[in-house]
Amino acid sequence: MHVRTHPLAGAPLGTRREIVSFHYGPVDAGRKVYVQASLHADELPGMLVAHHLRQRLDSLERDGRLRGEIVVVPVANPIGVAQTVLLKNEGRFELGSGENFNRHYPALFDAVVPLLEGRLGADANANAQTVRAALRSLIAALPEDTELMSQRKALLGLACDAEVVLDLHCDAESLVHLYTGTALWPQCEPLARLTGARASLLASESGDNPFDEACSQTWWQLEAHFRGRHPIPMGCLSVTLELRGEADVAHPMAAADADALVAFLTHRGLVDGPAPALPPLREPATPLDGTDVLKAPVSGVVVYLRELGERVYAGDVVFDVVDPISGAAHPVATRTDGLFFARESQRYARAGRALAKVAGAVAVRSGKLSSD
Repeated sequence: MHVRTHPLAGAPLGTRREIVSFHYGPVDAGRKVYVQASLHADELPGMLVAHHLRQRLDSLERDGRLRGEIVVVPVANPIGVAQTVLLKNEGRFELGSGENFNRHYPALFDAVVPLLEGRLGADANANAQTVRAALRSLIAALPEDTELMSQRKALLGLACDAEVVLDLHCDAESLVHLYTGTALWPQCEPLARLTGARASLLASESGDNPFDEACSQTWWQLEAHFRGRHPIPMGCLSVTLELRGEADVAHPMAAADADALVAFLTHRGLVDGPAPALPPLREPATPLDGTDVLKAPVSGVVVYLRELGERVYAGDVVFDVVDPISGAAHPVATRTDGLFFARESQRYARAGRALAKVAGAVAVRSGKLSSD
């Protein structure tokens, strides 16, 4: 294992921040995995999973069982880690700009196409390596006008040439679930099985360019662009893996999650060993636009009437918002049949606050599908 540091440009006067990456396995095997934790810096389960994963990778490397480079960034957002407001860490939005740390990554397709014209052939694997080299060159040339842009560039630079990118997050209160590209589901299904994901949410574009799509979307755009001329594989399985809720920080859970990630890498042949048995898929994958996001119609006290993991049906009331001044209770019902898999932890909400998510199979939303 070797350690690399990536200083961020644009830090405030008198300060210095850096991203630290841990690199395991052979760098010359032509295969790479990238795992990062807590891009939303107040979502801590991923940091603990990264801690347990590193212990396993140390042992696997000593035993010579790694068949590719595996890069782990246990603290992906040093800017957010440093943001404390009234004793509470604010790790979702940069306080200076108001921007979500997991949004507004650069879309790379238009810029990378000219770098590929005339350089591709009939071999899909060779084309994948050409694409990765072009992405490395493109990202290395990105500007770093602000510290936030520097952080985005550093993370993309570490991930852009990996065949697997795992971005470890959590929700406020939730079951294990994941987000990935629709075209990537055949590759992702074993991960959903091994992690016990209760919802797998698929989209080709969720809006606002989150990190996982910045890594993977270019591949299906390139496949469509060069179709009939040059074969382009789905060369980056990029997944946002939501590890339950913010309070679910415990060694047994984190150890089991790290074991599941190692099993998945073994399944893909990146770790030498017997192929793991794949458990049944807990729930079928559903389109992200089929996820009903239930919002508070008024300000008030939130009272959940359903528990996470329950199956609900269109018209079922999931929670009330109670106005203790008027005495009115405002019921909020889901529009879809599906699994109640995530909810907000705060029990007071302002009008318009997204509070609950139900994964359904039929589209109920359009436009921007990502949360703020």
